Amino acid sequence: MPQPGGAKVLVVGLGNLLLCDDGVGVHAVRALAEKPPSGAQLMEVGTSVLGALNEIECAQAVLALDAVDAGEQPGAVVRFELSPDERRAAPPSLHELDLAAALGLLPPDRRPHTVVLGVQPAAVEPGIGLSPAVRAALPRLLSAVRREVSDLRRTCSEG
Repeated sequence: MPQPGGAKVLVVGLGNLLLCDDGVGVHAVRALAEKPPSGAQLMEVGTSVLGALNEIECAQAVLALDAVDAGEQPGAVVRFELSPDERRAAPPSLHELDLAAALGLLPPDRRPHTVVLGVQPAAVEPGIGLSPAVRAALPRLLSAVRREVSDLRRTCSEG
């Protein structure tokens, strides 16, 4: 069970800003910081998932934003719920220690409900900035984040 005092909904931006579209989660959290979703804590995680494990453990729900290879067209926004017990059901992360593996380090009763909003990358190669397809998807991603935060807050209040 998440610890008291933790964020109800923790929105984490994952990715590497030096690998083009892989940084989409970080870009999204930075854009959300201009007008944060009500009731959500934003956290720029980058590739340091282990460094964020304490905040993740304290949250009631986690909404992760990341580049995800889901086999879709570049810029497609995908949603899935993440369970460390069902890792094969999630599209693969582009990071060595992905969020599912990090959640698996927590005791089962300390794992928050976790949803991933991913964007299919067009370019994961050295470079700064998003490809045109992923940059064009950013407004759709931000809208999806706001809807998801609202849904997760409602779910946390009911549970």
